[in-house]
Amino acid sequence: MELTIVSLVVSPVHRYEGRPSDGVLPHDGDESPSTVDVRAHRGIVGDRYFGSRHARAAVTLIAAEQIDWLEQEIAGDGLFPVAGTPFDPVLARRNVVTRGLDVDALVRTTFTLDAGHGPIRFRSQTAASPCAWMNEVYGPGAHRALRGRGGIRCEPLDDGRISVGPATVTDISS
Repeated sequence: MELTIVSLVVSPVHRYEGRPSDGVLPHDGDESPSTVDVRAHRGIVGDRYFGSRHARAAVTLIAAEQIDWLEQEIAGDGLFPVAGTPFDPVLARRNVVTRGLDVDALVRTTFTLDAGHGPIRFRSQTAASPCAWMNEVYGPGAHRALRGRGGIRCEPLDDGRISVGPATVTDISS
């Protein structure tokens, strides 16, 4: 299977804040652009973590296959999602959603991502643990089910651009 960037998420505000039972905070704006700009050691331009003290975790990635798996795991009995709507990987709030890449295997590695605009090196030092909000946006049990499957947090080591569409990952090293 070829690697594809299926969606991008850039949010200037933290929408999953407070208690999950309070609901998702609203935002008027496009949080799923087709292209994002990345800055070395700073993150994705326009994202709430851009230039923050969390540079080592400024960019998050998740595999869409993990959300597909989640849907089968917790919705297999037909209770979720409502009206047969497939689970949307964007709701996991990871910046880069891929298909065709074992994202979780990239934790604690350095790798190069090229989404058609030139290579960008990333260093992943931690997994992106899911939060209790997953139970609100996907359904009961999602938080627990996504443990170990929630993607990775990375620091970009180069400036560049990422777009939805075909991509490659190369130069993976520990």
